[in-house]
Amino acid sequence: MHRTTTRPGTTRRDTRGPGDSRGPGAAPQGAAARIRPHAPRTPQQQFAELLLAVLSGQRPAHSMLNLMFRDAYDQLVDLAPRAPFRTRGIRPVVRHCRGFSPRPGVIEASAGIGAGEQLRAMAFRLERSPDRRWRCTALELGGERVPARA
Repeated sequence: MHRTTTRPGTTRRDTRGPGDSRGPGAAPQGAAARIRPHAPRTPQQQFAELLLAVLSGQRPAHSMLNLMFRDAYDQLVDLAPRAPFRTRGIRPVVRHCRGFSPRPGVIEASAGIGAGEQLRAMAFRLERSPDRRWRCTALELGGERVPARA
């Protein structure tokens, strides 16, 4: 077997056999069976990523309008202009997201938001609405509940 260069500084073993017409660098026959697809994201993981995008200034607050009930959306609208998770240089990411279901149709979730060495927290409650979509009903950042607008 010989090696083929894929990127500067990296090599990959060419596993093609004689008469294999798949071309250089093609995956071996059984590789597709060994590659696992990404696990599906949970509703709380999806929501945490969308919420982080708004709270870090990457998306507008109105992009969450159909994903939140009124009180939670009002909280978000108050927070969004301040972009509490905005950082300089390092883009914040959801490091972990955990959820607990106190009853069917409800998820209480917490997420750790990291940017470099900094770690912050947010918590939210999702409820399944009659149209079967998950919507946020409550939002907390860093342990303090965000007051709703009067």
